[in-house]
Amino acid sequence: MKDLHNAGASNRLATKPQDTTPQFKRRFMRRLVAVLIGGMFLDGYILGILGPATSLISDDLMINEIWLGLIAAAPLFGIFIGAPLAGWATDKFGRKPMFIIDMGLFVVASAAQFFVTTGESAALQLVIIRLLMGLAIGGEYSIGWPLLSEFSPPKLRGRLLGVTMVAWYIGFMFAFIVGTILHDLGASWKVIMGSSTLLALILFLARFGLPESPSWLITKGRDAEAEKIMQRYVESPEMVESITAEIDLRKIQEAEARKVNSVVPQGSFRMLFSNKYWRATLFTSGFWFCAVTPYFAIATFADEVLKQYGLAGGWAGGVGLSALATAGVITSVLLIDKLGRRFLTVPGQWICAVLLLIVGLWSGAPTGVVLALFLAFSFINASYSMLVQVYPSELFPSEIRGLGMGFAASISRIGAALGTFALPWAIIHIGMGPSMIVAALIAFAGALLSQWLAPETKGKSLAETAASYSH
Repeated sequence: MKDLHNAGASNRLATKPQDTTPQFKRRFMRRLVAVLIGGMFLDGYILGILGPATSLISDDLMINEIWLGLIAAAPLFGIFIGAPLAGWATDKFGRKPMFIIDMGLFVVASAAQFFVTTGESAALQLVIIRLLMGLAIGGEYSIGWPLLSEFSPPKLRGRLLGVTMVAWYIGFMFAFIVGTILHDLGASWKVIMGSSTLLALILFLARFGLPESPSWLITKGRDAEAEKIMQRYVESPEMVESITAEIDLRKIQEAEARKVNSVVPQGSFRMLFSNKYWRATLFTSGFWFCAVTPYFAIATFADEVLKQYGLAGGWAGGVGLSALATAGVITSVLLIDKLGRRFLTVPGQWICAVLLLIVGLWSGAPTGVVLALFLAFSFINASYSMLVQVYPSELFPSEIRGLGMGFAASISRIGAALGTFALPWAIIHIGMGPSMIVAALIAFAGALLSQWLAPETKGKSLAETAASYSH
């Protein structure tokens, strides 16, 4: 009888229905958004924490501006490598496992900064560690944003993706605040740079237990698993309809492939440059490149840039630029699903190009005017930069969504890394005015590209956005 009782209990446990209530589904979405917000906050923090520690690193390691530029640019070069690599891996092996592995790399690389040794190789060690952190950041872009887009209702997708970008700017700003406080308290640069470790560990643990993306499962022919996850975790009727449509489309593709004794092709790097998707590849990568290159160069060395124009840096400059950028992203988050993507993408780029051109050409501008121009640039640039993660998530199909996001992030970081590396040199050798003119030309290029190719995807399902842009 005891055995029968135990067997009955086991059967009841095995057949116990899973929680599929609307409350459970909302809790899941809040958790998914929270861990992605945390990841993007960490990305911004890691990239922003260098500024307050720059002088300490320079003095302690006795390095010149070349090494300083390499340390600043290393995470951006890491993103260049890590984003497409992680994009390929997440399209091949799944969003879920890569989501955890990527944060594990964050933990290891963040902690490694505490153990940089002294001596001639110290600067090289720091460059390598920051490069690894860049690999992790690139992975976060290629894994997190596609995962969130594949669970988000069309009417909220822009805002949910945008909220994660708000977290990036807050993280960048918070890093400046924490780093400056620690600097003033006499902390070493290792403590300042390694302060990201605790958050990375918390996020690593919080990512266990999240489900796989139904859209990714569909691309692998695992329709039954996709339907189970959809039924348990997806509340939005529009999203259920979108996932169901993906399943139906996959079945049609499989039936057509069987007629010719073939199989449905899997996503590949070549698809990015096919007749169907080259526009999406060109637009997303070019737009991202032109949006972030001037911002990274100016924001990373905000103190030095403002001093060149006779302005005091420190709290007023560094926090002011980041705060205005954060406000710009928040503004776009509130408006994106009302005004649409294109409206927030194109005009702002023209305005930022003009602002930078004025700064570059007006050498005798009053300091108050220069500060106002830089603050306006930070606000407007951030307001359209929020779209850099929305467009790739929407314009590429599920088979290459991670790879498309990764490639766009990679291309953007070429410019961001070169800009960050070159600015300290450019300030010394060609002057701030010409440097700002170069930044203005990059912004003009982005405006022209977006004027030509930026689509409107507001309110459409992922299947619709990818299909409508592929022709």
